[in-house]
Amino acid sequence: MTEERQRAGDLVLDTQSNKLGYVMGQEGLYVQLRPVAGGREWDADPARVRPATNDERRRALEERNRALNAASSGGIFG
Repeated sequence: MTEERQRAGDLVLDTQSNKLGYVMGQEGLYVQLRPVAGGREWDADPARVRPATNDERRRALEERNRALNAASSGGIFG
């Protein structure tokens, strides 16, 4: 896997954990990623992170929409 520096806000796949996340920054040797539906960041090896494909982007949007819908149904937003 080629190691290229990801920019903050990029949607990427951590191939080690097989999780999609948004790049939040770089701390030391690791890229910090946040889950697409929100939650706690995790550290990923930059050599194991690649840009998300179009199918993965679609999956991320669906996952984020499900999380937002679930939160709004529970009265958090209203």
